[in-house]
Amino acid sequence: MKHLLSERDLNRAQFDYLVERARTLKKWFREKREYKPLKGKVLGMIFEKASTRTRLSFEVAMIQMGGNAIYMNSRDTQMGRGESIADTARVMSRYLDAIMIRTFAQEIIEEFARHATIPVINGLTDLLHPCQVLSDVFTIVEKKGSYEKLKLAFIGDGNNVANSWLNVATILPIHVRIACPQGYEPDQEIFRRAQREAIEGIVLCRDPKEAVQDVDVIYTDVWTSMGKEEEYEKRIQVFQSYQVNSKLLTYASRDVMIMHCLPAHRGEEITSDVLDGRHSVVLDQAENRLHMQKAILEMLLTEDNL
Repeated sequence: MKHLLSERDLNRAQFDYLVERARTLKKWFREKREYKPLKGKVLGMIFEKASTRTRLSFEVAMIQMGGNAIYMNSRDTQMGRGESIADTARVMSRYLDAIMIRTFAQEIIEEFARHATIPVINGLTDLLHPCQVLSDVFTIVEKKGSYEKLKLAFIGDGNNVANSWLNVATILPIHVRIACPQGYEPDQEIFRRAQREAIEGIVLCRDPKEAVQDVDVIYTDVWTSMGKEEEYEKRIQVFQSYQVNSKLLTYASRDVMIMHCLPAHRGEEITSDVLDGRHSVVLDQAENRLHMQKAILEMLLTEDNL
């Protein structure tokens, strides 16, 4: 694997490797064990979207493993003044050991990777969020023991995280149900491919109560993603019946796990009592971004690259 642009850049063996490696790196972190495999390595981080967890997890991961990270806002680089993606990728490849990009269009990061001679990592696009779902799979294994035949319901907007879970369903034996309003479905191409290739199957439905029946995990995300702020008022109305709240949980199993990639808009897609309740693993989920980023960086930047 040279780049991580999509979940489908990985096979099941690589998923398993990264999960187990993240587990080990988390254990070493808790034991305060020093581990510096990235000494002398530099990660460039290009941000066209605001970030808390992505920036912190990648930057801290590099520092803790002996390397360095450089934050670049696209408005402060020559890309913001019209330099081509190809030229930027070629030049940055001469300075850096890897590049992480958080941007809007998936095409931007794919073009960047075509011209870069170093690993490129998708830190989020409007289409996909692979680093998030990788750490989510790690969290599921950590909490549930396995992902085998796990059932996950994604409630809300068919956004980049929903698309990524559909991709995961084509690689791992996880059954995925998406409950969303009409007109807010996941990407059509990704959905059709998942219909053909999902190992345990996928379901698209309109009723959240139907979606959460007998699932192991309920997952939600904000109703209005970055870049769609002008749709906020409309979306608040459209998604009202898709809130993850205590009433919805009565239709789910007693040991269901609640996941949210954060940031959360409390009182909108999820209520505070559920987000902070006994079923929620959102803080562990957020912490695990750090350990999974370490595993990803180690895989791409050392001889452990599968």
